Amino acid sequence: MESRDNVKGIAARIAVWSARHRALAIIGWLVFVVGVTVLSGQAGMVEAGGDDFGNGESGRADRIVAQAGFPEQGAGEMVIVTSKSTVDDLDLKAAVAAVTAAVNGTGATEPVAAPITSEDGKSVLLTFVVRGDPETAKDRIQPVLDAVAGVQRAHPRLYIAEAGDASGDKLIGDELDEGLNRLSMLSIPVTLGILLVAFGAIVAALLPVGLAVTAVVGAVGLLAYASHLAPAVDTTMHVMLLVGLAVGVDYCLFYIRRERDERRNGVDPHRALVIAAQTSGRSIWVSGLTVIVAMAGMFLTRDTTFVSFAIGTILVVATAVLGSLTVLPALLSALGDRVDLGKIPGLYRRRGGGGRVWGAVLRLVLKRPLISTLVAVAALGVLAAPALDLRTKGEGVEDLSPSAPITQAFLAIQAAFPGGTGPAEVVVKAPAVTGAEWDAAVAEFKRQALATGKLHEPVTVEVNPAGDVAVISVGLSGTGSDRASEDALAALRGTVIPATLAKHPGAWVGVAGDTAGSKDFNDQLAGSMPVVFGFVLGLAFLLLLVSFRSVVVAVTGVVLNLLSVAAAYGMLVFVFQYGHFQSLLDFRAADGITNWMPLFLFVILFGLSMDYHVFVVSRIREGHDRGLPTRQAVTEGITATAGVITSAAAVMVAVFALFATLPLVSTKELGVGLAAAVLLDATIVRAVLLPATMALLGERNWWLPRWLGWLPQVSHDVPAPATDARELAASSV
Repeated sequence: MESRDNVKGIAARIAVWSARHRALAIIGWLVFVVGVTVLSGQAGMVEAGGDDFGNGESGRADRIVAQAGFPEQGAGEMVIVTSKSTVDDLDLKAAVAAVTAAVNGTGATEPVAAPITSEDGKSVLLTFVVRGDPETAKDRIQPVLDAVAGVQRAHPRLYIAEAGDASGDKLIGDELDEGLNRLSMLSIPVTLGILLVAFGAIVAALLPVGLAVTAVVGAVGLLAYASHLAPAVDTTMHVMLLVGLAVGVDYCLFYIRRERDERRNGVDPHRALVIAAQTSGRSIWVSGLTVIVAMAGMFLTRDTTFVSFAIGTILVVATAVLGSLTVLPALLSALGDRVDLGKIPGLYRRRGGGGRVWGAVLRLVLKRPLISTLVAVAALGVLAAPALDLRTKGEGVEDLSPSAPITQAFLAIQAAFPGGTGPAEVVVKAPAVTGAEWDAAVAEFKRQALATGKLHEPVTVEVNPAGDVAVISVGLSGTGSDRASEDALAALRGTVIPATLAKHPGAWVGVAGDTAGSKDFNDQLAGSMPVVFGFVLGLAFLLLLVSFRSVVVAVTGVVLNLLSVAAAYGMLVFVFQYGHFQSLLDFRAADGITNWMPLFLFVILFGLSMDYHVFVVSRIREGHDRGLPTRQAVTEGITATAGVITSAAAVMVAVFALFATLPLVSTKELGVGLAAAVLLDATIVRAVLLPATMALLGERNWWLPRWLGWLPQVSHDVPAPATDARELAASSV
């Protein structure tokens, strides 16, 4: 390998050590992955429970109820029977009786409650509870679903459908779980297929996939230990797989492509590895730090789900960086030219590069940099413009696939019985919630609630065995996540409760339920977003400033990534809020984007976009440090990285697009937002806007105030050849 005098930076020094001790490095990596996986099975994964979720007033109300000693509630189910005529329809009455008998006959439920008739008299609602543990009720609900379906077949003139906790878990939850598992399984072969096209060789394509998968496996093992400090949510591992594949494959692509290109340029294998380590390796750890900083911003939300995502993604990125800097150099050193084994005819190329298309685009951009900048900014501005109308909302029934029968059932119940599918739960904690005074307070509460016209029957009251906590259920107008529901909640919290229940002696009153929980989550998220944005942008700026010793590079890096995020927001609004491509994506447009999506997209996109930015600008800086004029350095850097950027972007776009096939609108938003933003970032931003702005700025790209001259010098140059042949020969042993 190289003599130590010619090796600079931690990445290159680690690569030298790994190449000299490649057996130890490879075996050590496998021992690490297998070891943490086996030991994590003994430690166990601590999953977040109901008490770990909830924000604000609704979160406190939920915790009070959980600790109040209420008897365990079974999974609630509803069956709606609807006729086009009135309730006097004999077929409707017969169907109601048939549903009651069929459901009771399964033996899987408590007796069906008395039927409730809608205000227009055309619908009847039957409610019941599934016996046994509500967590496993979905496993026992199928006989009930079959019984209701049988009554529907016997009464074709009527609409008869079931919806509820157990049926929702079975029909929606199972479909979502199957979709996530299918996505996880498809993402690996899709990634491998793209890499086969990119490298044209089987072994070279397998290396990034193998390292990324082992990094994910090791990180999941580490997550088990971390979950003892902060509980994990069940979807964290799916997010870890997708982020791990994205960054793991990217890092390996950067490293392997540079090493192969150097060897093809006539450099001996050992020097090629050092060059790759000192250039691409350095970009990997800088990029990894930036991604970790972005993910760490989710800690500031203080939300259980976001904290779990932050821990999981940080672990998988850190593990991918570790593997790329240690075991990858060892594997490349061990394989040598055999990394190109399994050449695919028609795909394998002796020399990499950006291809004719990107070369032609770059020549045009650098010929007219000002016009190119204006056109690119205008295009991104048009895409981002709808973001000015961005609104957020909680998740509700309308977020399910409109073609799903259970979605149609929920919507039919909501239309006929407003508030029936997602009532508000008013929680009252007081020294005593029994007696004449309490009864009078409840009666007045009910009177004033119904008088608003926004709160509806049924109004039910349940008191815990100790008599100090009561839960009053009341229906809300709307679907549970729309403006009407929020207005009803505001009336409940701001007018009805202060005038009634809040006056009960010693009472603390809070509102829980889906609408209240969504509102409180939204409020907490809105309060934390400026802090998260400031944290991520500030630390990313500092990392770029230190890495490139340039204020201009740091500022342009942050601005370009913000443009990518803004364009992604605009496309989300255009598709999901304005309702374009509804039939293609199988969703129903709503009056807002899922409330957690803007922050999550910002964090993920900002981190992943930095992969490209650091890699490209590092290559440009490398040429500049060799004495090239900025415009020539830009030409060389963009041309040299265009191919690998295209391949990395293709992997991300393909994997993220799989999310759009899942049944929830939120997952479709995630898939469309991520895929579209990465595509824009790798094309308009990195191939047009970045080179155009750098060409316009010229030598000013590298401006650093004198008072920042104390910043550490980070080398971007290619290491000089070793002069000691004996050292070179000894290092290859």
